[in-house]
Amino acid sequence: MTQPTPSSPSSSSSSSSPSSPQLMQIDETVTLIPGLPNDVASLILSFIPYSHQARLKPTCKSWKLFLSSKTLIALRQTHRNLSHLLCIFPQDPSVASPYLFDPQNLAWCPLPPMPCNPHVYGLCNFTSLSIGPHLYVIGGSLFDTRSFPIDRPSPSSAVFRFDFNTSSWDFLAPMLTPRGSFACAAVPSSGEILVAGGGSRHTLFSAAGSRMTSVERYDIGRNEWVSMDGLPGFRAGCAGFFVGEGEEREFWVMGGYGESRTISGVFPIDEYYRDAVVMELKNGDGGGRWRELGDMWEEGERVRLGKIVVIEDGDDRGRPAVFMLDGNDIFRYNMASNRWFKESRIPRKAPCNSLFGFVVLDGELHAITLLKAVETTETRRSRLHKRAGTLYIQIYNPKKKKWRSLITKSPFHYSLDFNTAVMSTIRL
Repeated sequence: MTQPTPSSPSSSSSSSSPSSPQLMQIDETVTLIPGLPNDVASLILSFIPYSHQARLKPTCKSWKLFLSSKTLIALRQTHRNLSHLLCIFPQDPSVASPYLFDPQNLAWCPLPPMPCNPHVYGLCNFTSLSIGPHLYVIGGSLFDTRSFPIDRPSPSSAVFRFDFNTSSWDFLAPMLTPRGSFACAAVPSSGEILVAGGGSRHTLFSAAGSRMTSVERYDIGRNEWVSMDGLPGFRAGCAGFFVGEGEEREFWVMGGYGESRTISGVFPIDEYYRDAVVMELKNGDGGGRWRELGDMWEEGERVRLGKIVVIEDGDDRGRPAVFMLDGNDIFRYNMASNRWFKESRIPRKAPCNSLFGFVVLDGELHAITLLKAVETTETRRSRLHKRAGTLYIQIYNPKKKKWRSLITKSPFHYSLDFNTAVMSTIRL
């Protein structure tokens, strides 16, 4: 597949370093707030939540320049006033705009659609993560009109990055191996991203698709991918996260499916993993060998793992807290015993034939469901009018062992399927 020209490494490195932002020099002849020095006015404006900034930019030219500058994010970082936002990709981001949700202000903010390639469509099973003021969209599975047969999905190697400083998308260096449904995590405080496993499965097909063992590391500053030692076996649909710090840091790949079998020689069935594999990251060469952990469940307990999310620094020893959603039950993984234990149960069940969206935001678990489906009604002029549904968010605090909830109107004018939607979080 022909791809656009990737961004230059120099531009990538200069915009990805949060420690040395390029601050905008505020013109003293331009007044931000009449009667106040610009340094005081800029500090006041920096406390405006990100979800409200788009509506304030048209106020005047000076506000538009300031609210679009790196100075704003630098001030919010300095004064620890960053907002924890949830980003939802309801469908193919080149067709449907992703949205940011601010739970503190119950406000939604749309992002521009991702650049469109006229030859491909139906992107899904991609991974999204944030590093500083940048949002990354990596890989996925899609359909290519130039492939044969045309109805067979193909994995994607494309990598896009949204820069919140410029409100624009950039195309970065593609992965060495196309993949979707893979494990992905950002290496803490290193400017690197690791991806492992994956395949070509599309959400339109419940089975089939390829699997792989490939592992790669992306250097944000150099804008390049480097191959690493592959997984011990084929694995896709897995989750990835980091454990430890410094020389003791490890990359964990958990769950997913590998080989497949058929029933009566016709219906394909996945063989799901009940374990995890771990790579010790060494300074210098960037990685080590994989080791396999034993079965995390007793014989006959379960077949597969549910949706897995990770809270960084989940305990006092700096280790992450790993949680899994299985139906209405939330389990917590104990690394010492290599076992899952029931943590809590979601107070309110999801409506019939619907699933929960499961994500971590500001150290809390968020279980999201569509409380009221999108309805299509007929107006007096015989036009179809779509009513937005209502999102019900149940929030669990693992430290306090308490639940709370909030309700917000969905910005999407169509039903939101949490089985295919991609979610990530960002601090701005």
